[in-house]
Amino acid sequence: MGLSVTISAADAQDAEHILKLQYLCYQSEAELYGDWSIEPLTQSLDALRAELDEGYGLVARLGDEVVASVRGRLDEDGTVRIAKLIVHPRMRRHGLGGRLLDGIERHFAAAEPATASAKRYQLFTGHRSEGNLRLYRSKGYAQVSTRELGPKLTLVTLEKAA
Repeated sequence: MGLSVTISAADAQDAEHILKLQYLCYQSEAELYGDWSIEPLTQSLDALRAELDEGYGLVARLGDEVVASVRGRLDEDGTVRIAKLIVHPRMRRHGLGGRLLDGIERHFAAAEPATASAKRYQLFTGHRSEGNLRLYRSKGYAQVSTRELGPKLTLVTLEKAA
């Protein structure tokens, strides 16, 4: 009998597991852009814990192993900033990224108080990250801007209404 993947809120005990998974998952992005100094590879455990404290995170587990994660934070203008959607390389192409996106959107759509409700969801990825762009577009996100960070990397910001 196989194990099924469960998705739940991330907590402080998950931080170290998320950081290790993040490091593994962003290796391919660093290689794609030829930049090993990207923030997900240099982020400290304390900084990740602060992100979880200031926002909301989800983890996907296969048994006891954290195999995917995403984080989000609601700004005062009603924009949910979704960040660091990661899926273990061996678990990719099984719908986990989409399930996590749906879950983080549902969380912020239902968040109280109503005065701080989500008006839009926003995320970004690199211009060469075709798999990410394909997933985000399939979930209704549309490109709203680009920002060149250097000769090898342009960030593509995508958004959709809540």
